[in-house]
Amino acid sequence: MDRSTGVFAVGAVTVRFGGLTALDDVSLTVAAREVHGIIGPNGAGKTTLLNVCCGFQQPDAGTIHRHGRALTALAPHRLPGLGMARTLQGVGLFRGLTVLENVMVGADRHRSTGFLAALLALPGARRDDAALADRARAALEEVGVADHAGRLPGSLPYALQKRVALARALAGDPELLLLDEPAGGLGADEITELRELIHRLADRMAVVLVEHHMDLVMAVCDRITVLDFGRVIASGDPAAIQADPAVAAAYLGEERRGGADPAAGAGPSDGAGS
Repeated sequence: MDRSTGVFAVGAVTVRFGGLTALDDVSLTVAAREVHGIIGPNGAGKTTLLNVCCGFQQPDAGTIHRHGRALTALAPHRLPGLGMARTLQGVGLFRGLTVLENVMVGADRHRSTGFLAALLALPGARRDDAALADRARAALEEVGVADHAGRLPGSLPYALQKRVALARALAGDPELLLLDEPAGGLGADEITELRELIHRLADRMAVVLVEHHMDLVMAVCDRITVLDFGRVIASGDPAAIQADPAVAAAYLGEERRGGADPAAGAGPSDGAGS
């Protein structure tokens, strides 16, 4: 596949932090309605790659394309207008806003009136607020937390806060959803529910998934890119990845370095250079 085609693509991306090369000539292409996993041992560069994909990190070299069009100034605030949304390893919710208000923030790209109209509480702004609230409630319903719309996020268990953060991303109706370790901190039953939700989301959007839980990755991903020391060492469907000796060697090396066993569930947070 041409690297510039597909819903989203990065080509030959390199990122350096001082003398450390976090990503080295990394490329991947995400197709429409595909769940594309990014995996690798701790420190492999997974979160750095996700940060490049959403503009948090500018690459030192390489290209980023959206529907074949080069993005030369990708930044986080541009994501909604590009039909993209991202969740964080944590929840990143606004503590002073209710669950519903938090999710309405994610739907703001659908607002048709400007700041002045909202400040003056003009009829158009009130209609906008009502429409955004409806979108937010629908997103909360989809992730199963609509009953908590009026509560503050801090009053909810962590697993429910993660669902609220996901609802906020979904409220913008993205075509491409970037998920950064969505299973982190979840129990087995909650991970099963997450797996089913990702399957449903893939009916209408592409999903890029960075995750340590290998059972989840293998169950939901159509294609997987494997990183080790900032380089792509394998790419293919789950069966091919499971059978690839380079992937097994990379994870065996992580065990020898004291990292997480990918078969044992979630490891520690990647950090900026994961």
